[in-house]
Amino acid sequence: MVIAALGILLLTMMMGVAVPFAFTLCIVILVFMGGYDPAFLVPYGITKVATSTLLAIPLFIMAGALMSRGKIGDKIVGLVEIFFGHVHGGLAVVSTCASALFGSVTGSACATLSCIGSIMFPRMDDANYPKGPIAALMASNSVLGMLIPPSGIMILYCFVGGQSVLAAFLSGVIPGLMLTVLFSIVILFVLKKNTDIKTLPKPSGSERKHLLKTRGISSIPALMMPVIILGGIYGGIMTTTEAAAVAVLYSIPVGFWFYRGLTLRDYWDCLVESATTTGTIMVMAFAMMMLSRLFVMEDLPGAILRLLTSISPNKYVILFMVNVFMIIIGMLMDDVSGTLLVTPILLPVVRAIGVDPIHFAAILGVNLGLGCVTPPAAPLLYLAARIHNANIKEMLPTTMWLIVFAWLPVLALVTYVPSIALWLPKLILGYVVR
Repeated sequence: MVIAALGILLLTMMMGVAVPFAFTLCIVILVFMGGYDPAFLVPYGITKVATSTLLAIPLFIMAGALMSRGKIGDKIVGLVEIFFGHVHGGLAVVSTCASALFGSVTGSACATLSCIGSIMFPRMDDANYPKGPIAALMASNSVLGMLIPPSGIMILYCFVGGQSVLAAFLSGVIPGLMLTVLFSIVILFVLKKNTDIKTLPKPSGSERKHLLKTRGISSIPALMMPVIILGGIYGGIMTTTEAAAVAVLYSIPVGFWFYRGLTLRDYWDCLVESATTTGTIMVMAFAMMMLSRLFVMEDLPGAILRLLTSISPNKYVILFMVNVFMIIIGMLMDDVSGTLLVTPILLPVVRAIGVDPIHFAAILGVNLGLGCVTPPAAPLLYLAARIHNANIKEMLPTTMWLIVFAWLPVLALVTYVPSIALWLPKLILGYVVR
């Protein structure tokens, strides 16, 4: 029965049904087919979502929206451009590094793509960069906001799975940095034979010092944001929720008065946008809490574990199958929905075969990120195409290069070398592997 309900859930989402409605339909099917009393589910769901940890999500969404409109991304791009702007294909590397930096503030793939994309796409158009490869790169770049802390999906993962948010944040740092380097290498190779690309003049030593001084000073408020947020969290000064609130309070004066990018109209639009996104996430979280309770009562994780072990008892083969499943989920839905669905189903499964939950946080982040740029669904790929007015067919070759030579190697390493995800949590937090 539960397998049938899960199949209906995936089918309805493939048909385009809104995720909260698909979750609710699955709940209704399980309640009536299983003979459960629905009266116990609603209080359970309310109790689960009534936590201050979830407040960090709307606050980080608000901070990301304010920074996107407040010209903070411009300063980050300008600083990185000093080092790579003169290289053939260097603006593509600038977009990757800027996405990593901006992602360390917002924790959102869509916010990173919208902000850095709106800055870099016109610059690269003026420099004759091909639209398809650049749009494909920016789609993958945006996922860095999901991995490099603070990450919204890591907060949701820890909320559903009952894990340490700080440790989960740190688990995504090294995979995010590895992807940043590999994206840069792959795109330079892809653009190597394109002779139409224009490069910026290489600055002399004195010019570079002058640029570093002027742009460095102007970018200090932007670069201080991740220092304040992450320093406050890992220094024990603030909780994740308090750091998110500080990020909002900090981005308002910086956007309004320092960079003069925000207007009252922008501020109002940010409020509406953040409230809409938050409402959607909270409805999904509420529904998923009730659904996860039913999954546990129906022993869905146990059924999946028995199915996987019947195919192969080998831990590494099971992890391979889990990865394939999560990539498919990432192809069908956005990162938030995928995290809420996958965590209660697969976390008990991987723990049963000896995988640490913080290690699994990194695996989940890379998997869902890969799914979001993998055809045929590829929500971030289509978003990048729409923002840059690019042709999907022209994006596919570069997308496949990035998948084969960046995404899949990082996914394999993160999955089968646990220290990549666990080294920083052990070093900084003294995390004990479970």
